[in-house]
Amino acid sequence: MSADCIIELEHLWTRFEEQLVHHDISLCVKHGEILGIVGGSGSGKTTLLREMIGLQSPSQGVIRIFGRDLKNITHADAQNLRNRCGVLFQGGALFSTLNVFDNIAVPLREANLVEENIIRQLVCIKLSMVGLEVGAAGKFPAELSGGMVKRAALARALALEPELLFLDEPTAGLDPIASDSFVDLLGELHQELGFTVVMVTHDLDTLRDLCRRVAVLADGQLIAVGPLKEVMEVDHPFIRSFFHGRRGEQAFVGQEEKIHG
Repeated sequence: MSADCIIELEHLWTRFEEQLVHHDISLCVKHGEILGIVGGSGSGKTTLLREMIGLQSPSQGVIRIFGRDLKNITHADAQNLRNRCGVLFQGGALFSTLNVFDNIAVPLREANLVEENIIRQLVCIKLSMVGLEVGAAGKFPAELSGGMVKRAALARALALEPELLFLDEPTAGLDPIASDSFVDLLGELHQELGFTVVMVTHDLDTLRDLCRRVAVLADGQLIAVGPLKEVMEVDHPFIRSFFHGRRGEQAFVGQEEKIHG
């Protein structure tokens, strides 16, 4: 694989007892890109993301992050890798008993890299980065709108200034206006900070507006990987139904200039 791969998957297989989820998957996530992963329900999108993050292991195959094989790293190396990555889980996954400030501070405190007065400054900076007022710091997740939850969760994911960001359905549950605003924010932060993004999404507008490349999971395999325009031309039943059905027409008609080719 290319030397510019931040993530390398080589001949990945995933089984849950008799169920085969992934069949011989190989993939390179390139430095600085936004890669979108799509697939039908049960295709193994989130499972693949969890394996990249290190939350579970494949049945066989190799996963390398920043050149390090996840099977053969020490606890200290694993912690170092985690510090270089940020994760935005579906629904935000904020700690309900902590306010926004303490949610964002969690990775900073766990890393034990800076003193508390510096943490206070960093949390305020992250709040500003994601477009939240300082007054939101004292609120609890139950007091936030869906869009504010996503922004607070993104601030937490960016707390350690990661080089690699994992997003699981980042716009799920948002109304169209909040979704567009959040996509714009992600695009601006990516351009400003230059991190690499791996994103699982079913949202065609998000794919169109953000993703440099798209990886499509179907039948337990990656059936297509490439720029959106090229992926849409692959002749496969899932691609036809996903990209060229009514939802696809709504997302792409008159929007050709937004598709990364």
